[in-house]
Amino acid sequence: MQNLLLSGFLFAILISCGEKKKPVPLEQNGSESGMHYATGFSIQKNADYTEITVISAWPGAEKSFTYALVPREKLPSMSFPRDAYDAIIATPVERMVVTSTTHIPSLEALGVLNMVVGFPNTDLISSEEARKLVDDGQIKELGTNENINTEMVLELNPEMVMGFGINDTNKAYSTIQQSGIAVVYNGDWVEQTPLGKAEWIKFFAPFFQKEKEADRIFSEIETSYKEAKTLAQQATEKPTVLTGGLYKDVWYVAGGKSWMAQFLTDANADYIWDETENTGSIGLSLEAVLEKGQQADFWFNPSSHTTYEEVKQANAHYQQFRAFSKKNIYSNAMEKGAKGGLIFYELAPQRPDLVLKDLIHILHPDLLPDYEPYFFKPLR
Repeated sequence: MQNLLLSGFLFAILISCGEKKKPVPLEQNGSESGMHYATGFSIQKNADYTEITVISAWPGAEKSFTYALVPREKLPSMSFPRDAYDAIIATPVERMVVTSTTHIPSLEALGVLNMVVGFPNTDLISSEEARKLVDDGQIKELGTNENINTEMVLELNPEMVMGFGINDTNKAYSTIQQSGIAVVYNGDWVEQTPLGKAEWIKFFAPFFQKEKEADRIFSEIETSYKEAKTLAQQATEKPTVLTGGLYKDVWYVAGGKSWMAQFLTDANADYIWDETENTGSIGLSLEAVLEKGQQADFWFNPSSHTTYEEVKQANAHYQQFRAFSKKNIYSNAMEKGAKGGLIFYELAPQRPDLVLKDLIHILHPDLLPDYEPYFFKPLR
């Protein structure tokens, strides 16, 4: 810890003693990298630095967070007005902590996964490349997101922690910030559209000066998604779809404006609750779901069940659904990483094109006859 404090002190001296401090104009005098689908952040490119603003760090967030990303070689000669930014970060970042498995695929795609030095609950990570880094001891275990080991974070001495939250009262993040380590909020999980979530790869890129790579990767995903969506429109029938399952006597179905509902719409399916305005899940009674969804052709994600026997044992009423009797139930909980993490929740936000192709293959098998589903598999 003493070495850490000494390093921080010397770094502060290095910055404060630069021979020529360059006042940084805060007006937006550069070009704004407009997002095509993502609504939760914006990027402003200025001559000497990049400004990133996170607009929606959590649902209903009233506060936005703005970060200045400055090339490492320029930082000693620049000064910023106090409190102008929530954090000022030297780029490219060389040591970072991330806190969600959804952060892993973007970093892997950009080729900077080796910059990650810590993660809470590493067993949740499914990426083979990331798991190797965990096994080699490069990515350290940091406890759980709810109770992150702040002492361990300080010992790792990252330049930044990429966090997420449901509000701004995370005590662990406050402790980390008070120690001088930048905490950057990532709101990718708040984004509601498939391509909007995938576009968050552009959020990661400026921290590593990888903007061109991110643009290329997202463009390929966007093209693949649009081609799949166009293909789905060739289907002459729209099968009806039911989602979710019971949890403590409440059946949670995907809302009509949710991420899952958008996938089903783009797959040319007739989602039973697509007329609702909910962006998350809707809690319903078993009776209400039976009344509306009993005759649905397909049923996706029946809680975490992976076999028809499990479904039957969980609740005998499940057998009344047509999708059960026709063996048309599919789940995204079948494919797991080496330590049991669900691959869908880690990778699907960054690869919506694969999710859509999975659904098209299941709902309209004639359109993608030779396709091998990646996430959604039939119950055993």
